[in-house]
Amino acid sequence: MTGRLPHTLRADALDNRERILDAARAVFAAEGLGVPMREIARRAGVGPATLYRHFPTKETLAVEAFRDQMRGCHAIVEEGLADPDPWHGFCLVFEKICELHARDRGFTAAFLSAFPQAMDFAADRAQTLAAVADLARRAKDAGRLRRDFVLDDLILMLSAHGGIEANSPATRLKASRRFAALAIQAFQAPSPSHAP
Repeated sequence: MTGRLPHTLRADALDNRERILDAARAVFAAEGLGVPMREIARRAGVGPATLYRHFPTKETLAVEAFRDQMRGCHAIVEEGLADPDPWHGFCLVFEKICELHARDRGFTAAFLSAFPQAMDFAADRAQTLAAVADLARRAKDAGRLRRDFVLDDLILMLSAHGGIEANSPATRLKASRRFAALAIQAFQAPSPSHAP
């Protein structure tokens, strides 16, 4: 008898689970939620039985893939908050969220449309936005973020970022990075020598 708890996954099972989630996010982002579970298993390099052992339905798989993505988003915001330079932290958050959206390519919208009651996304979103608002306030206080910035500006830019169209993931990522750089320039407070 091992000393592990019954709900603790073995290393190989945990590896399979992560491969399934990675494949699911990639497939859902590229092709939508209508992709057959067998295709997700194939792309993850596991058999259908392994996939169904971890995720008995497509909904459970999509919900966990979305939760995993939200954990990634939270980690990005936490990293930005931990940066001693609030402007650098703010820029890091915006750049990495844009990159996440470029890789996501519509998964969030498709998930929320297909499974609107699956989780309390509104509360999660409100908590994340409150943390970003705190970071923005600190960047303003440091004189680096423009004084007239409001959180809706960030949401507007992220919505505009969603319009990036590209056939290949590499091209989409390159366009996303360019978009983020231009948006950050717009968010930056004017230097004292350029103030009106």
